[in-house]
Amino acid sequence: MTASPWPRIIAHADMDAFYASVEQLDDPLLRGKPVIVGPRSRRGVVLTASYEARPFRVGSAMPMAKALARCPHALVVPPRFGRYEAISRLVMRAFADFSPVVEPISLDEAFIDLTGTLHQHGTPAIAARRIKEAVFAATGLTVSVGVSATKFVAKVASGYSKPDGLTVVPPEAAVKWLAPLPVASLWGVGAKTEARLMALGYRTVADIAGADPARLQKQLGSLGAHLRALANAQDPRPVARRRVAHSMGSDRTLEQDAVTDAEVRRYLKRSADRLGRRLREKQLKAGGVRVRLKTADFRLLTRQVLLTEPTDVAEELFRVAIPLADALRAQGPFRLVGMAVYELHARDGSEQFDLFASRDRQQRLERAMDAVSHRFGDISLRRARDIARPGTVMGDAPTLDGLQYEETDEESQEAGDWHAEEFWQEPP
Repeated sequence: MTASPWPRIIAHADMDAFYASVEQLDDPLLRGKPVIVGPRSRRGVVLTASYEARPFRVGSAMPMAKALARCPHALVVPPRFGRYEAISRLVMRAFADFSPVVEPISLDEAFIDLTGTLHQHGTPAIAARRIKEAVFAATGLTVSVGVSATKFVAKVASGYSKPDGLTVVPPEAAVKWLAPLPVASLWGVGAKTEARLMALGYRTVADIAGADPARLQKQLGSLGAHLRALANAQDPRPVARRRVAHSMGSDRTLEQDAVTDAEVRRYLKRSADRLGRRLREKQLKAGGVRVRLKTADFRLLTRQVLLTEPTDVAEELFRVAIPLADALRAQGPFRLVGMAVYELHARDGSEQFDLFASRDRQQRLERAMDAVSHRFGDISLRRARDIARPGTVMGDAPTLDGLQYEETDEESQEAGDWHAEEFWQEPP
């Protein structure tokens, strides 16, 4: 009996331990050794770990102190984002050779719509193998590829046999293939939701797939229907070449906890400056501001507000953030201080400036600072109060502000504390 045709052919390609692999590629002395990419400060967190470190149960988002306790002989390497971004561009170009519809979801992973390309690239398995070969030829690095008829199953498949994996799940086999996997495999299930599902008696994807819809609705609300659809391999979302950014964030883990209002505001100002610059670079304006503070005991606190008028002016972002932070001040001290902007809109290219308006003067000043930083480097022009030690676990190392495209489970919103201080989910 001939297998039914695929309604869609979607590949998910995910680089293997990307940042650590780049470091091992560039430095032969690191090859074959446990490598941790992240700040050398024990207050920092792991950005990623090489596969040699993973048998010691070291992984992303882990506090550096815990990682080094588990693997004391690991080599800690500070991240080099410019290098990762350059390699990412090569990776994305390799993906683009296989389809005009590529959806990058981070520097090191993307969805690729291969529907209609069988005549050019062969079967899904052959196409996936060629993708892997193309990436290795362009970068010298390995990538794991999963292929199925939906984005969800393809993404799960790409992680199924890492590193250097290739897993193809035909549409007619997807539900059975997903069935024995743990509930944590489902999109939207983080540590807290997993514990909740386990307490309700759901342990595998099959448990969710076969659950009574009304019961799931009562127990989990709208999340229940979402999880049941995924468990039954139902995910109609297309691969999109362009994605609408929901938010952009900049968080910093501190060497010492921020105790006073002045300390909190100093780091908020730095975040506002970075966000303002990134908004202007991306031709965006923000309609809302969110303050993110993490206490010394790792509680994440947030407050947000919508603006009366969208802006890309850092001084305005900072001014709005101050009362939000002040409302949380009593719950300090804080080990992380950061901001995010949301409700992002494309900037109107026809906007006119009022030479006498203070807002426009500030905007012109910040754009002039952008030009200096672009030409001479990010730290070529700094405020006098920032000349002293930066006070963050990454010091003055270059970082990337990031766009966040999709809402995620609540605990994953702490990403700013471990994605090299500033989460990054932006296509290059």
